[in-house]
Amino acid sequence: MTQDIVVLGVFVADTSYRADRAPRMGETIMGNSFALGPGGKGSNQAVAAARVGGNVHFITRLGRDPFADMALATWDRAGVIPKITQHGDSYTGAAYIFVEEATGDNAIIVCPGVAGTISVADIDARADLIGGATVFMTQLEQPMAAAHHALGLARAGGAVTILNPAPAADLPAGMLGLCDYVTPNESEAEGLTGVSVASVEQATQAAVALLGAGVGAAIITLGENGALFHDGAVAVHVPAFDAGPVVETTGAGDAFNGGFAAALARGDAPLQAVRFGCATAAISVTRPGTAPSMPDLAEVRMLLAAQG
Repeated sequence: MTQDIVVLGVFVADTSYRADRAPRMGETIMGNSFALGPGGKGSNQAVAAARVGGNVHFITRLGRDPFADMALATWDRAGVIPKITQHGDSYTGAAYIFVEEATGDNAIIVCPGVAGTISVADIDARADLIGGATVFMTQLEQPMAAAHHALGLARAGGAVTILNPAPAADLPAGMLGLCDYVTPNESEAEGLTGVSVASVEQATQAAVALLGAGVGAAIITLGENGALFHDGAVAVHVPAFDAGPVVETTGAGDAFNGGFAAALARGDAPLQAVRFGCATAAISVTRPGTAPSMPDLAEVRMLLAAQG
């Protein structure tokens, strides 16, 4: 078996606006800064996994436009292998990101563009790649039917399957049962389970509900409080690492998922992989941007050695 990681997802160009607060409807305010850079949950996760040593293939659709050029250059720098189609009759996706200056917290609107038309046929065209993966990971920015079908192909081929259920959405029957790992944040866990997650204890309750729905293990990411891992046998709270002052939290979840997937692919035990993902995320939030904030393997190992 190879050690390939296959990620299905979306690339979008992040248009990031920093201001003291968000504008109210009908209001115009002055911002503090603007940045344009690569993003999209799937693409960010692929970049994060590749930066920490994973052999990563990324499946998506792009347009034929400057944002597509940005995507290809981003993957080339990170070492991600693109498995894509390009389409001139639509556009590469984009995202509006508001970042609150004082806290680094964010609010996001995503328009996936042509990646929003990824189909089951696109997945079938990559069936050998998906089925032959060591780890397969997807999210919910592309159509649900494509993600569901890909998880089924990955499970049938023996891949370890990871679903990052973001953005939050209702899942079809049986989809959670195809997942070895589900990695929601607090709000996504509440959306899936109905359990409000404001503490480690409540995260444990939500994880139990996810296990009851058929997942192999639940990992609920808790921001500055780290993550909660529950596989039905043990429930472990992994505290967050301190890598320095927080600059921006936008890519933290993607950093966690990419680091976690890379650690699993190289054979780390699940709890070790969760710690690796937490360390990857901790470094990412000390930098602006999403894909550009992802650390390399040496940085993550250094933080783990100092605080692990």
